Amino acid sequence: MRDVPDRPFSYWMEYGDAPAHPPPPDGLDVDVAVIGAGIAGICTAWELARAGKSVALLEADRVAAGVTGNTTAKLSALHGVVYQRLRGTRGREGAALYARSQQDAIGHVVAVCEELGIDCDLERVPAFTYAETHAEAVTVEAEAEAARAAGLPASYVRETGLPFPVAGAVRVEEQAQFHPRKYLYALLADLETRGGQIFEGTRVVGLREGEPCRLTTEDGRTVSARDVVVATHYPVFDRSLLFARLKPHRELVVAGVIPAAQDPGGMYLTPEGSTRSVRTAPHGEGERLLIVTGEKFTPGAGRVEERYERLEQWTTQRFPDVRLTHRWAAQDNEPTDGVPFVGALHPRAHHAFVVAGFNGWGMASGVMAGKLLAARITGQKLPWADLYDPVRLQPLKEAPSLLRFQAAAAGHFVGDRLPFVAGSGPASAITPGAGAVVRSGARHVAVHRDDAGELHALSARCTHLGCLVRFNDGERTWECPCHGSRFGIDGEVLQGPAVRPLERIHDFEDDEK
Repeated sequence: MRDVPDRPFSYWMEYGDAPAHPPPPDGLDVDVAVIGAGIAGICTAWELARAGKSVALLEADRVAAGVTGNTTAKLSALHGVVYQRLRGTRGREGAALYARSQQDAIGHVVAVCEELGIDCDLERVPAFTYAETHAEAVTVEAEAEAARAAGLPASYVRETGLPFPVAGAVRVEEQAQFHPRKYLYALLADLETRGGQIFEGTRVVGLREGEPCRLTTEDGRTVSARDVVVATHYPVFDRSLLFARLKPHRELVVAGVIPAAQDPGGMYLTPEGSTRSVRTAPHGEGERLLIVTGEKFTPGAGRVEERYERLEQWTTQRFPDVRLTHRWAAQDNEPTDGVPFVGALHPRAHHAFVVAGFNGWGMASGVMAGKLLAARITGQKLPWADLYDPVRLQPLKEAPSLLRFQAAAAGHFVGDRLPFVAGSGPASAITPGAGAVVRSGARHVAVHRDDAGELHALSARCTHLGCLVRFNDGERTWECPCHGSRFGIDGEVLQGPAVRPLERIHDFEDDEK
């Protein structure tokens, strides 16, 4: 059964908005300014306020709404098959530190919920990485050994709570899942109680490092701070060239109601079949909300509506009694060596910090980042600080991923600038609800025809580094395939690293008229 709205909308976002916050007064001066109010930014700001710092949290849109509002909200230290990779790139000690830091973050959420009395639907459940084919089960069994060697309570099993057989699975006990916005709203309320200040509708476009650092907003306001944290998901200030070490990807999510008796009892993920992730959440009397994620793709890859259809089909085949009610999409960035970047913004930075590259595991990693950065700024050092340090560079170990990441981006970056690059055809071929990049003289124009038949024309050049955007037909957005910037049909920035909207083109003529 299907009752999914035409436009994607996250289940978590239905919880509603926190009280609105105005932009900051010009000339605001604080100890720490945190740019970005997703889970990493909110947790960092809260940890710092709890440590006695005066904090300003600056968000371009609404708090806990962007990537964090479109998560699947799993708190897990089992991240696919990451521990085999970490043993190769960071050694056994690095893998063990990674496991400790993620487990510490999960325990921290549990402790904070108890301390503040937060009701955020927190549940302790096992996490699984499973395989349906015997070939992939070999990799999964090796991951069980690698995860166990890293210190996780991991085992290899052949039976799970899923309603279909598996060839094998890693099982890690005492992981968690929660409602992210309920948790973060409680942190925001406590942040303000501790003197922290929250500002929305505040896009930061300039950073001058110094003592103090100085931020400039889109409307010309300034904020001074001794320390600055860039927690914008993809860094809007990239002074350590992280753009070369991050690869953006999107994943689709469908959700729907199932009988509580059909709850598979855990959080599940398989790397097979373009990834499939399964979990449930509390919903109603005798019901659970089934949440299924998958169909990983690079922003701008197109055919998103087809991908939604494949994910819905997989879900209804595996869970025949589900009544689908929601669909949405998430975006994250894969780091070259599999470890997020949390620490100094660049090698010579003393008061500017960055957090990025969660690779789909931003809930536990965001909490971890908040603790790590707060410790760093208050003169402490956590045991895993060096593991996550963005200044790290291991040329031989990172080179394969570095080359792979940049091959596609370089192809777009160079190819989109060649004079013979054509558009997709005339604007008259664009049907209602669709969009395409067309040529208009020497310009490439991003054209969307809305449901009423009116055209919306924009420059097709991403305002980050100038690659040509592509249309996402499943979400009706424009996406940059180089670094993942996303724009609305009228050009507004939905997701960075771009900080400026696509230029509107007012003299474009509809060749259908």
